[in-house]
Amino acid sequence: MAINAVERLFTRLAERGSGSYGLSEVSQLEHALQSATLAEAQGGDDALVIAALLHDIGHLVTDTDTSPADQGIDDRHEVAGARTLGLVFGPGVADPVRLHVAAKRYLCTVEPDYFDLLSADSVRSLELQGGIMDHAEQAAFEAEPGHRAAILLRRVDDAAKVPGMETPVLQDYRDMANSLAAAHLGT
Repeated sequence: MAINAVERLFTRLAERGSGSYGLSEVSQLEHALQSATLAEAQGGDDALVIAALLHDIGHLVTDTDTSPADQGIDDRHEVAGARTLGLVFGPGVADPVRLHVAAKRYLCTVEPDYFDLLSADSVRSLELQGGIMDHAEQAAFEAEPGHRAAILLRRVDDAAKVPGMETPVLQDYRDMANSLAAAHLGT
């Protein structure tokens, strides 16, 4: 069961990931692979690497190629992705994914220069996602068990938009994902 669930996620990313990633010059799949590569290079554990690889899977769960952000809609991809990933991998993967949008809002709140590092599409989506956090939202984010991992994920997410960056291929992460899923599902 674990291997089938991982296979479905990897197939979805491979089949639907060829489209552009927002306004950047990389595809969804390239962004995912760059995110995982950067998480691994920064010493992230397997859960963080797989969270980085699949953090935007929520954008790909629908069968439409429209961009809700272009229509002024927040698609809440982090919620859809975390729900799916939680069933397969548990909270070690799902929590950073669920919180990676909040982490952007948080970093814009606590690091004055962070906003200037955002790509054009991240700036555009920030307002749809709630903008800068107030004190209560900031405290709630800091109380989340996965908030530190979400901040790490957010930083690799921001950096993973480099055209032509060398990365491993999707298949190279399959064993890691299968091991995490098997551990979570007890198979």
